[in-house]
Amino acid sequence: MKSLRVVLLSFAIVCLVFSVAFAMKHTPEERGKALFNDPKFAGGTKACSSCHPNGSGVEKAGDKKEFKIMGKAQRSLEEAINVCIINANKGKAIGVKSEQMKDMVTYIKSLKKASKPKASGY
Repeated sequence: MKSLRVVLLSFAIVCLVFSVAFAMKHTPEERGKALFNDPKFAGGTKACSSCHPNGSGVEKAGDKKEFKIMGKAQRSLEEAINVCIINANKGKAIGVKSEQMKDMVTYIKSLKKASKPKASGY
Protein backbone atom coordinates (compact mmCIF):
# COMPACT_ATOMS: atom_id res chain seq x y z
CA MET A 1 0.00 0.00 0.00
CA LYS A 2 2.84 2.37 0.90
CA SER A 3 4.62 1.71 -2.40
CA LEU A 4 1.40 2.45 -4.31
CA ARG A 5 1.19 5.85 -2.61
CA VAL A 6 4.80 6.60 -3.52
CA VAL A 7 4.16 5.63 -7.15
CA LEU A 8 0.99 7.74 -7.35
CA LEU A 9 2.66 10.71 -5.70
CA SER A 10 5.65 10.41 -8.04
CA PHE A 11 3.34 10.23 -11.04
CA ALA A 12 1.44 13.33 -9.88
CA ILE A 13 4.69 15.25 -9.40
CA VAL A 14 5.95 14.28 -12.86
CA CYS A 15 2.62 15.34 -14.42
CA LEU A 16 2.76 18.67 -12.60
CA VAL A 17 6.33 19.34 -13.71
CA PHE A 18 5.47 18.59 -17.35
CA SER A 19 2.34 20.74 -17.16
CA VAL A 20 4.26 23.71 -15.80
CA ALA A 21 7.05 23.23 -18.36
CA PHE A 22 4.50 23.04 -21.18
CA ALA A 23 2.65 26.16 -20.01
CA MET A 24 5.87 28.14 -19.66
CA LYS A 25 6.88 27.37 -23.23
CA HIS A 26 3.92 29.21 -24.65
CA THR A 27 3.56 32.96 -24.73
CA PRO A 28 0.51 34.75 -23.28
CA GLU A 29 -0.52 35.52 -26.87
CA GLU A 30 -0.45 31.82 -27.82
CA ARG A 31 -2.37 30.84 -24.69
CA GLY A 32 -4.92 33.61 -25.37
CA LYS A 33 -5.37 32.40 -28.94
CA ALA A 34 -5.96 28.87 -27.67
CA LEU A 35 -8.63 30.19 -25.27
CA PHE A 36 -10.18 32.29 -28.06
CA ASN A 37 -10.56 29.14 -30.17
CA ASP A 38 -11.73 26.82 -27.38
CA PRO A 39 -15.50 26.20 -27.39
CA LYS A 40 -15.34 24.92 -23.80
CA PHE A 41 -13.48 28.00 -22.48
CA ALA A 42 -15.07 29.36 -19.28
CA GLY A 43 -17.67 26.59 -19.41
CA GLY A 44 -19.02 27.91 -22.69
CA THR A 45 -20.63 26.18 -25.63
CA LYS A 46 -18.87 27.87 -28.55
CA ALA A 47 -15.55 29.53 -29.19
CA CYS A 48 -15.01 33.28 -29.51
CA SER A 49 -13.76 32.50 -33.02
CA SER A 50 -17.26 31.29 -33.93
CA CYS A 51 -18.36 34.93 -34.09
CA HIS A 52 -14.89 36.39 -34.74
CA PRO A 53 -13.06 34.02 -37.13
CA ASN A 54 -9.33 34.73 -36.98
CA GLY A 55 -10.15 37.62 -34.63
CA SER A 56 -12.15 39.56 -37.20
CA GLY A 57 -14.09 42.42 -35.71
CA VAL A 58 -11.93 42.75 -32.61
CA GLU A 59 -8.70 43.99 -34.18
CA LYS A 60 -9.15 47.50 -32.72
CA ALA A 61 -10.55 46.38 -29.37
CA GLY A 62 -7.18 46.65 -27.66
CA ASP A 63 -7.16 50.42 -28.18
CA LYS A 64 -10.69 51.12 -27.03
CA LYS A 65 -11.52 52.47 -23.59
CA GLU A 66 -15.26 51.83 -23.76
CA PHE A 67 -17.40 49.27 -25.54
CA LYS A 68 -21.08 49.03 -26.32
CA ILE A 69 -22.38 45.48 -26.54
CA MET A 70 -26.07 44.63 -26.63
CA GLY A 71 -26.94 48.24 -25.82
CA LYS A 72 -24.89 48.35 -22.62
CA ALA A 73 -21.58 50.09 -21.99
CA GLN A 74 -18.50 48.27 -20.75
CA ARG A 75 -15.62 50.35 -19.46
CA SER A 76 -12.80 47.95 -20.23
CA LEU A 77 -11.75 45.22 -22.62
CA GLU A 78 -11.96 42.76 -19.73
CA GLU A 79 -15.62 43.68 -19.10
CA ALA A 80 -16.37 43.34 -22.83
CA ILE A 81 -14.73 39.90 -22.94
CA ASN A 82 -16.86 38.75 -20.00
CA VAL A 83 -20.05 40.06 -21.65
CA CYS A 84 -19.26 37.95 -24.70
CA ILE A 85 -18.35 34.92 -22.59
CA ILE A 86 -21.66 35.14 -20.70
CA ASN A 87 -24.03 36.11 -23.53
CA ALA A 88 -22.59 34.64 -26.74
CA ASN A 89 -20.62 31.69 -25.39
CA LYS A 90 -23.02 30.86 -22.53
CA GLY A 91 -20.05 30.52 -20.18
CA LYS A 92 -19.15 31.99 -16.81
CA ALA A 93 -17.27 35.25 -16.36
CA ILE A 94 -13.58 34.93 -15.59
CA GLY A 95 -11.67 37.09 -13.13
CA VAL A 96 -10.52 40.37 -14.64
CA LYS A 97 -7.08 39.88 -13.07
CA SER A 98 -6.82 36.14 -13.82
CA GLU A 99 -4.09 34.67 -16.02
CA GLN A 100 -6.73 33.57 -18.52
CA MET A 101 -8.00 37.15 -18.84
CA LYS A 102 -4.45 38.50 -19.19
CA ASP A 103 -3.75 35.93 -21.93
CA MET A 104 -7.00 36.73 -23.74
CA VAL A 105 -6.33 40.49 -23.60
CA THR A 106 -2.77 39.95 -24.87
CA TYR A 107 -4.07 37.91 -27.81
CA ILE A 108 -6.77 40.45 -28.71
CA LYS A 109 -4.24 43.29 -28.54
CA SER A 110 -1.92 41.30 -30.82
CA LEU A 111 -4.60 41.24 -33.53
CA LYS A 112 -4.03 44.94 -34.19
CA LYS A 113 -0.39 44.26 -35.06
CA ALA A 114 -1.38 41.40 -37.32
CA SER A 115 -4.00 43.47 -39.17
CA LYS A 116 -1.77 46.47 -39.93
CA PRO A 117 -1.20 46.83 -43.67
CA LYS A 118 2.40 46.55 -44.70
CA ALA A 119 3.99 49.69 -46.05
CA SER A 120 4.81 49.57 -49.70
CA GLY A 121 8.23 50.48 -50.96
CA TYR A 122 6.89 53.14 -53.31
